[in-house]
Amino acid sequence: MVNPLDIFSALGDATRLRIMALLRQMELSVGELAQVLGQSQPRVSRHVKILCDAGLAERRKEGSWVFVVLGRGDIVGPVAAALDAWGQPDSGTDAARLAAVRADRAAAAASWFQSHAREWDAIRSLHVAEEQVEAAMQTALGEGDVGTLIDIGTGTGRMLELFAGRAVHALGIDRSSEMLRLARAKLAGVANAELRQADLYALPVDDGAVDVAILHHVLHFAQQPGAAITEAARALGPGGRLLIADFASHDREELRTRDAHVRLGFSDAQIEGWFEAAGLTPARTDMLDGGELTVKLWLGRKAGVHLREVKAA
Repeated sequence: MVNPLDIFSALGDATRLRIMALLRQMELSVGELAQVLGQSQPRVSRHVKILCDAGLAERRKEGSWVFVVLGRGDIVGPVAAALDAWGQPDSGTDAARLAAVRADRAAAAASWFQSHAREWDAIRSLHVAEEQVEAAMQTALGEGDVGTLIDIGTGTGRMLELFAGRAVHALGIDRSSEMLRLARAKLAGVANAELRQADLYALPVDDGAVDVAILHHVLHFAQQPGAAITEAARALGPGGRLLIADFASHDREELRTRDAHVRLGFSDAQIEGWFEAAGLTPARTDMLDGGELTVKLWLGRKAGVHLREVKAA
């Protein structure tokens, strides 16, 4: 049961208001919060505990890192609306430091991608047999046409190579120009495949323009997985499907530094929570054991009936 006194008490501090504002923009580790706030980690941890005790935030441990995220929507939603209505003290310093955190994360990932682009397919295969993942993805999407397809974070273009033959149009996007150069070489003979440099948080497609979206071993590199899922859902039309292939939760801490993984896999609850927030209904979950890590597939479906289904009826 929500206790309004606990909530107002938790918000009665300038630092905790700043933390709430930051968490509304992205998930942050305790260390990153300390960096943005310019305070010690123990002090920030105390503030985070108060917010968590009030239900305004949650802590999620991943290896040696602790990520802080907003609490349940039914608790945070009214608070966020009130803060928007009343106006929240603006901190230009917080905004600048948060931008620096984003830049640091992006630079680390970009550096790794650039140095490993040619080995990308080989690195993926070390974790789990890729042919097993691809077969499971084909099963999850079923037989027949997939309509308009977007592969988010296409890398060397393997998903387009696999599914473009079943698509009316297949679009692959990636931030790395080097990755796209390699993908273009691989997809030279695929007439209906298009490659564009773009960000997974700002897909270059209109609302509802896509039938199937794929996030294949991309989400664990994302700074804001929930935002990436929401953006993919925006692109889906009625009855559209989002297929995620990624790692189940694990404790391989070395992957953060060795392979630039931001997140150590995902639980079903995390993915399903992001699906719900994005307006998607979980339709299927598959687990693929084997290799160094366990791969899982999550399929989410947008509400509504697809035009092909209407015609078939």
